[in-house]
Amino acid sequence: MNTKNLIFQWVKREMVFKRPSGTSRGVLNTKPSYFIKIFEEGNPSVFGLGECSLIKGLSIDPFDKMEVVLNQFKTNFSENHNKINTDFNAFPSIQFGIEMALLDLKSGGTRTIFPNNFSKVKNSIDINGLVWMGDFEFMNQQIQEKLETGFKCIKLKIGAIDFDAELKLIAKIRKEYAANEVVIRVDANGAFAPDKALEKLKRLSEYDLHSIEQPIRQKQWEDMAELCAKTPLPIALDEELIGYHNRDERKEMLDQIKPQYIILKPSLVGGFKSSEEWIALAEEREIGFWITSALEANIGLNAIAQWTFKLVEENEKRKMYQGLGTGKLFNNNIESPLEIVNGQLQYLAEQSWNLNELRFE
Repeated sequence: MNTKNLIFQWVKREMVFKRPSGTSRGVLNTKPSYFIKIFEEGNPSVFGLGECSLIKGLSIDPFDKMEVVLNQFKTNFSENHNKINTDFNAFPSIQFGIEMALLDLKSGGTRTIFPNNFSKVKNSIDINGLVWMGDFEFMNQQIQEKLETGFKCIKLKIGAIDFDAELKLIAKIRKEYAANEVVIRVDANGAFAPDKALEKLKRLSEYDLHSIEQPIRQKQWEDMAELCAKTPLPIALDEELIGYHNRDERKEMLDQIKPQYIILKPSLVGGFKSSEEWIALAEEREIGFWITSALEANIGLNAIAQWTFKLVEENEKRKMYQGLGTGKLFNNNIESPLEIVNGQLQYLAEQSWNLNELRFE
């Protein structure tokens, strides 16, 4: 790949959920993704694709400035693309989308960004089945669907409905399946009040849960540190990682809070390189991690899945259930070789990509 004369294009696509998806921050019906295309001038048939995925209330990217910034970057892109890491801290999704597209172009524009056994020989990635918030019956229906289709790890979004009802749902799973049969994770998305959180963690811990994500809102370091020190249930930081671009800030946060796990969403923390810095800092401190998609369409999900498989290939100790089960959420997703089979994400190489609906200008 040349470093000059690169052409940059983008298109916005509003991703439509098959059914409303509830979190403690509200219900999602749609979400935007910006798709990026990069190719060498004179050779448009070989191109790299990237995705900038945004989640309202979670992404720090200013939604109203995305298109202005993408258009600015489009101008003289061939001269500026090496400045991504310093220019786009306020736009981590754009930083990630460009990084993804350049890696794809470097690999020949084949959507095989990290050539490894995930995309080559149908190896699979164990993933958790995501259960969105709703009333008791709706959440119970989702749980049963996940279990019946072979998931061995269930992740429940909690914190928006009655806590006792949520405990009842968890108890129902645990009554039927032991901890060595079905792993249960919960994600509070910061819904618990700091002064109530420890008691809730104690009640949750009675059900042999794997972990809880972000029990209280981010940027409450002292409260979170106290929780992590006293918790009977491993705590994973998620939203807490967003917005820290400086290595020293990241070290300070991990050293003060001392979580049991961190969760990495490349779209929210600035891409693969940025995520790998978080991983290095975590592993130095014997903090575990796993990877989660940020509601990307299949372009972004494919890149994250290949990267995740590479991480595990490099170190088997990193193997655990990943949060990469979002490919079937949308009515208008990009057709791809990604499939979920028996609770595992697979890349079926005999299936092809259908990019016809992405109309770049």
